Amino acid sequence: MAGLKTIIALSFVLAIGFLLVILSSALFQNYLPLLVVATYVIAPLPNWICGRAANPEDFMDSGGSSIVELGRFVTGFLVVMGVALPVVLAHCGLIVGPAMAMAIIGGLLIYGTIISFTMFFREQEEF
Repeated sequence: MAGLKTIIALSFVLAIGFLLVILSSALFQNYLPLLVVATYVIAPLPNWICGRAANPEDFMDSGGSSIVELGRFVTGFLVVMGVALPVVLAHCGLIVGPAMAMAIIGGLLIYGTIISFTMFFREQEEF
């Protein structure tokens, strides 16, 4: 069971991630790196929605559910897009290299914190 120290630590890491992404936009007067926040905040939603749509009580279905696999694919696409978007923007010359690095590091911290929150505070299933 996660305690108060876990919540404080994860909140601190989340704040650092948001700070890096906001600074990557504000320091270089270009607000395109803020798109990274949108991709990382939206990324866990397909897993959650598709996990709810799948029927976990079906004991006869031994194979993987295609709706769950679709959710994992869309989540993976959004995570890769969150890393690739600043790289493409920097390659096109729309943002500078340090803004790209700050946006990628901050975005990965945000997504890692969201995943950690869901892992630490997942409800235990009873059989």
